[in-house]
Amino acid sequence: MQLLFIHSDYIEYEAKEKTKVAEEIETASERVEEALVVFIAVEREDERNVNYVVKKAAEETISIFNKVGAERIVLYPYAHLSSELASPDKSVEILRALHDKLHAQSVEVKRAPFGWYKSFTLRCKGHPLSELSRKIKVLEGAEVKEVETESKALEAEEKAESHFFIMDDGGNLIAAEDFEFGTKHENLKQFFVYESEKRRAVDRVPPHVELMKRLEIADYEPSSDPGNLRFYPKGELIKTLLEDYVRSIVAEYGAAEVETPIMYSVEHPALKDYIERFPARQYSMIGKGNKPDLFLRFAACFGQFLMSKDMSISYKNMPVKMFELAPSFRKEKRGELVGLRRLRKFTMPDMHTLCRDMEEALKEFKMQYELGMRVLDDIGFSPDEYEVAIRFTKDFYDANKTFVEDLMRIAGKPVLIELWDQRFFYFVLKFEFNFVDASRKASALSTVQIDVENAERYDIKYVDASGTEKRPIILHCSPSGAIERCMYALLEKAYLEKERGILPMFPLWLSPTQVRLIPIAERHLEYIESILPALSGLRVDVDDREETVSKKIRDAGREWIPYVAVIGDKEVEKKTLSVTIRSESHGNAKKGQKQEMDVLDLRKRVDEEIRGKPFRRLPLSYKLSERVKFVGG
Repeated sequence: MQLLFIHSDYIEYEAKEKTKVAEEIETASERVEEALVVFIAVEREDERNVNYVVKKAAEETISIFNKVGAERIVLYPYAHLSSELASPDKSVEILRALHDKLHAQSVEVKRAPFGWYKSFTLRCKGHPLSELSRKIKVLEGAEVKEVETESKALEAEEKAESHFFIMDDGGNLIAAEDFEFGTKHENLKQFFVYESEKRRAVDRVPPHVELMKRLEIADYEPSSDPGNLRFYPKGELIKTLLEDYVRSIVAEYGAAEVETPIMYSVEHPALKDYIERFPARQYSMIGKGNKPDLFLRFAACFGQFLMSKDMSISYKNMPVKMFELAPSFRKEKRGELVGLRRLRKFTMPDMHTLCRDMEEALKEFKMQYELGMRVLDDIGFSPDEYEVAIRFTKDFYDANKTFVEDLMRIAGKPVLIELWDQRFFYFVLKFEFNFVDASRKASALSTVQIDVENAERYDIKYVDASGTEKRPIILHCSPSGAIERCMYALLEKAYLEKERGILPMFPLWLSPTQVRLIPIAERHLEYIESILPALSGLRVDVDDREETVSKKIRDAGREWIPYVAVIGDKEVEKKTLSVTIRSESHGNAKKGQKQEMDVLDLRKRVDEEIRGKPFRRLPLSYKLSERVKFVGG
């Protein structure tokens, strides 16, 4: 089945002439406002498994319907989407079944008549999700087998009874429903609501989706599986800089970087068991003949664990730290997929630490907790801009209350506590630093878990001082969380700041262009070229387009350029620059204020601001006149 989704202001259609297979109709024309219009071509292969096709088409339609916030659905038969059409009778059967399945979910659904030549007028809305296409494909074989695998741990998580508390500044546990959040802790309240309701599906397009497209960072890839994005040069630059930064921080912390496969056999005993203990959905590939089923990794854990099993480890080597920047894959639900926030393919910095015992594990846990705070601060998030969740079993808390209270004190504010009566997963303690976005959805960034199962599962051992073999305690740490999720959070943060009257921008070290030079006239380009060597090692571009200066300045603002220098006759004569500093350009007093600076003074200021951060060259031509436009034609 081929599907084309259009989120419309309205659609008007009129049945003009019937064909031999036309349905009987009561009215020949209709106008439907605020609708998700689904153009549908039912294909020959759909006849092999009608129930499956209807089920998957309904899931796709409801997912997109919820994402775009449409008020109703219009099913519109559209044979032009395919050259392999099903029989008319089967097509009508499937279309009616799809209508009934959607209607059963309390959605207003209308269906345009089948078998008529129709004229239609449609006005499409202009947002990133307003035009989408999908193909429902019947899988090979008599038995249709879902490629989505859900672990027992995930099932347990969805059914688990959690007790939520707020730990206040005094270390007291207060039932979250009874905590006085007030205006000071409004974000914490939103985080608690999100966690307690467990509603992960997105009900509207979040602001960062429009921003990631307009800024030419990333976009949806319609020819791929949902949740796999394309990254444009500016987005790839930001992504790579974040990866470089996390690599350097983790190496400084003492972890050795490794590389492990992205594909594994589900028949491996340890992996088969671990899949059931990890709360994630897997991409599985069906084996043929005698070949075992394979799955794409959802984390770097098992690759590093299998490596650890074969290592000779002494207590003198511990703690042992390994790290991988791991492309990972999770079969997230379609209703949860949106923009950079939650993907099916993402890049996860994954560090594992083998510790001698729980005492050493707690010591490392606290250091990695502080490491996560440092990493988020360098990326652009202060502790006021994320919420802390600490999750543990009751047994762990009873034995380590003071330790948990210390974590709260390091955060410097109340934290959300989730208490489990029993252990559902392989860990007894974990923390997350969670960003709450403009849609009031929370997303975990930095996290660490204490794993008490997998050393035995993977037969990982070390030799203690007496020569006895023992099992280590394992820490799972992602100091930043997924790289793409950091980008999402930066964009959502920028949007929220704009709502408060602060000009949105990236941290300088992540800004694709750090300095833009704007000549007032073509004769000033010679001077600009002469000063470029003094700015070597920064990402500097020149707006040499045949546009007005005011438009060039506006465009620099729309691109969030941190330093914009305008050069005219006065600047050439005095050998200076007239610089607008974006971070100082909000507020009535300073808005638009320019500073006269020597080129070396500008260089010094930028160098001080990006000191210690990774650097990559400008990914595009330094002349704007030579650049292509990646978005919008």
